[in-house]
Amino acid sequence: MQLLPFLFRFHFCTCRSKRRAKDVLVRGPPVFLDAMFPAPFLLLLLFSPFSPSSGAQLPTQNQAQDVPIATNGQPFPWNHMRLPKTISPLHYDLSIHPNLTTLDFTGLVRIQLEVHEDTSTIVLHAKQMQISNALLLAPEGARSLQVLEYPRSHQLALLSDSVLTRGRRYEVLLGFAANLSDSYHGFYKSSYRTSSGEVRVMASTQFEATFARGAFPCFDEPAFKANFTIQIIREPRHIAISNMPKVKTVELPGGLLEDHFDTTVKMSTYLVAYIVSDFLSVSKTTQHGVKISIYAVPEKIDQTAFALDAAVKLLDFYDDYFDIPYPLPKQDLAAIPDFQSGAMENWGLTTYRETGLLFDPDRSSASDKLGITKVIAHELAHQWFGNLVTMEWWNDLWLNEGFAKFMEFVSLDVTYPELQVDDFFLGKCFEAMEVDSLSSSHPVSTPVENPTQIQEMFDDVSYDKGACILNMLRDFLTPEVFEIGIIRYLKRYSYQNTVNSHLWESLTDICKTDDVTEGGRKHKEHCSKQNLQSGASKWFSGDELDVRAIMDTWTLQEGFPLVTVEVRGREVRLSQERYLKTDDPSLTEGFLWEIPLTYMTSESSTIHRFLLKSKTDVLFLPKEVDWVKFNVDMSGYYMVHYAGEGWNSIIKLLQHNHTALSGNDRASLIHNVFQLVSVGKVRLDTALDLSLYLSKETEIMAVTQGFGELVPLYKLMEKRDMAALENQMKGYIVDLFRGLIDRQEWTDSGSVSERVLRSYLLLFSCVRNYTPCLTKATQLFDQWKDSDGTMSLPVDITMAVFIIGARSPEGWDFLFEKYRTWLQMSVKSRMKTAMAFSPLKDKIQWMMEQSLHGEVMKTQDLPDVIVSISKNPHGYKLAWDYMRANWHIMIKKFDLGSSTISFLVTGVTNQYSTREMLDEVRSFFGSLTEETGSEMRCIRQAYETIEDNIRWTDANFPLLQAWLDKRSRKTVHEDL
Repeated sequence: MQLLPFLFRFHFCTCRSKRRAKDVLVRGPPVFLDAMFPAPFLLLLLFSPFSPSSGAQLPTQNQAQDVPIATNGQPFPWNHMRLPKTISPLHYDLSIHPNLTTLDFTGLVRIQLEVHEDTSTIVLHAKQMQISNALLLAPEGARSLQVLEYPRSHQLALLSDSVLTRGRRYEVLLGFAANLSDSYHGFYKSSYRTSSGEVRVMASTQFEATFARGAFPCFDEPAFKANFTIQIIREPRHIAISNMPKVKTVELPGGLLEDHFDTTVKMSTYLVAYIVSDFLSVSKTTQHGVKISIYAVPEKIDQTAFALDAAVKLLDFYDDYFDIPYPLPKQDLAAIPDFQSGAMENWGLTTYRETGLLFDPDRSSASDKLGITKVIAHELAHQWFGNLVTMEWWNDLWLNEGFAKFMEFVSLDVTYPELQVDDFFLGKCFEAMEVDSLSSSHPVSTPVENPTQIQEMFDDVSYDKGACILNMLRDFLTPEVFEIGIIRYLKRYSYQNTVNSHLWESLTDICKTDDVTEGGRKHKEHCSKQNLQSGASKWFSGDELDVRAIMDTWTLQEGFPLVTVEVRGREVRLSQERYLKTDDPSLTEGFLWEIPLTYMTSESSTIHRFLLKSKTDVLFLPKEVDWVKFNVDMSGYYMVHYAGEGWNSIIKLLQHNHTALSGNDRASLIHNVFQLVSVGKVRLDTALDLSLYLSKETEIMAVTQGFGELVPLYKLMEKRDMAALENQMKGYIVDLFRGLIDRQEWTDSGSVSERVLRSYLLLFSCVRNYTPCLTKATQLFDQWKDSDGTMSLPVDITMAVFIIGARSPEGWDFLFEKYRTWLQMSVKSRMKTAMAFSPLKDKIQWMMEQSLHGEVMKTQDLPDVIVSISKNPHGYKLAWDYMRANWHIMIKKFDLGSSTISFLVTGVTNQYSTREMLDEVRSFFGSLTEETGSEMRCIRQAYETIEDNIRWTDANFPLLQAWLDKRSRKTVHEDL
């Protein structure tokens, strides 16, 4: 699954009755039953009473929690969140009939089971659905099973009056009914409005991580893999699609149609998918014979060509790279009008936000193209990492998501070199470090039990840190060794579930004879040329390489190391400690990493390597040097502090010859020096002295990282009523980048990185009221408005133009009217962000209310709207108040623990820097219960971030004032 790439991360920047669903099943047999199941089973099923509703009361607090009580008052026979392993599913026959008029669905599931231990109880999952009495189908005949429900754990227990015998196979048959979900999970309702104003309804699934149980009774854990044969009943005006191709359509009484889909490969429940809609599609076939189709609403089908070509190219790449053929005959990509996350990797039917799939070559920007190709690359990588080989449990989610995030960059570097994707990888590591520098962070692999904890795993640590430590490992082993190792991992564990150690074993001793034999063509070719194990000999000699020992230090403990480097002549003294933004030094004790250090010096551009395995160590240089730079290109997931005269020598180098270091090296130095101010290792004036070189910078990562460190300083002041210092700081940043801003053309020319940087610079300068930009943007908006939006604006500059236009009531209203009718999703997204940054408080308040209402502005965009408004100096208090007032609605809609709720909490609060706001934040979140989110990790992160902001501002604002004053005096003197 791809988390929603909330692009505006720039720093300035009534429920339906459950009884109705029950009534549907009571009224009479769904018409599909005769086709799927023999008549005797139907008689037993339809004339058996229903079990109590899963909407019944939860156990009261005085009931012993170690003896769970079912909804009918009986003891529930299982008291763990995880299912027992006495029984596992082999195959599901699933038939679903969604009614898009009454917004509910009925279904029947027949599950083939294998018994591993003698038992009389089958425990599986179901959530908020009505279950008809179950049948056990055995060679001796069919018999009823008693059904017990325990909503707290989303579990059903099916009780047999005879023992199910170890080693035998049985089948259970369950009828069920439920309402289509009003959230974005499970089997849920989606809708869209045509250009003529007609509202059309569809139904789609989103089952990751624990939501398949809301659509049909199942063993809803990733290790319970099975095959699925799916049938969907629909009206003729709709189509149905699922994981596999359709094999036939049967006409049913009443004018309904029943689509039968081919049986899936063995897979986890969270990857099952089906959609009933009026979508149209376009298709192509890959070189390997896989049919690729893009599905979208009819009026947007003409925006699918780019995604179709990208999917074909990327699936062919992965087919070759992994040396394992894609195992399904087709791969569909569907653009869903209502979708919470960025995309989802359902096997054979990946689903996306419309902004993640639809592209208009005349109106979509360079960053839109980059974002769409990355999200497609991510989901298609999952077809191998996650779908073919799946983590055993959600504690190792990073094995899915870290790999998919990493493979975005590996695949696009080859398939779309013009996108210059490497220019953007570093940002993923910086984002991960932001979270990982807090004591509330978690190890990449960390224990989780309940659904909320599982949801919380979908964060920057699992995705971005996971990708960054894989990048470090690839550099450590060499790309060739790494590729062969992961191919071996995928081949060895196909259709199985894995844990961390399986990956590390696959990356160790990869040229042993037996492994070469099983490893496939690439493995044989490469190992016949050389012993790839020698790839790591450049790091150290003597010890046998132990990938697991190294990588356990990166995945089983939270945080990351700060390496302090002190050069004394030819001697380089090294030490490591945990980097942590806290005033409690005890929290940094006991951490030790095995760190693959890389470095270069003023005397040699060769990359030197050293594996730091201890708290301290010393290495020796061939001769004395003027400077040394560790973590070359920031291939390692660690920060570096240059003690003694180290930072002064770096600053001198950047001022006189900054191109001696790569753009990534310069970006990492900017990041490191400002982050070290936060922990008292470096004075703020030293970091600011380093930033002066940015007046000569032109490369995107270094420029954007400069903004990323400097802009938050004045954002902290916005909340402290420090207008004079705030304006001084804003003036410094504009002056620093003035030359680069002035060189920007208001066109769409240049490379992708140049175009993305242009959008960034012009947007910043307009927001900062830099006169040349303000004048140009105002002129362009007036012309565009006078043309009634028909004038073609250069795509890359539209955000800057819209954000200036949205400052006036007339401009805001015009943008909103265009937003209502515009069909290009990327343009709508830029309009939405521009409107959210307006100084017009009544407009932005109304905008939040419209987003919650969901008719014109989609509710899926509400979190993005609120966070964008929270970055607006005129709106941050409105955003906080609105989030508090609607908290209970949002946690129901977006789900506790989700990355969306985390984004909301941290996005709204992470620029507060006063004790008053900290008290207000603590008061609100402290008033919540566990059921309403009080235990969420993001709340602890919010407290920590605000506390760090307070410490930083108290300690550094006087220094900042003094440094800016000194620079002003120096500038005046130079002018004279």
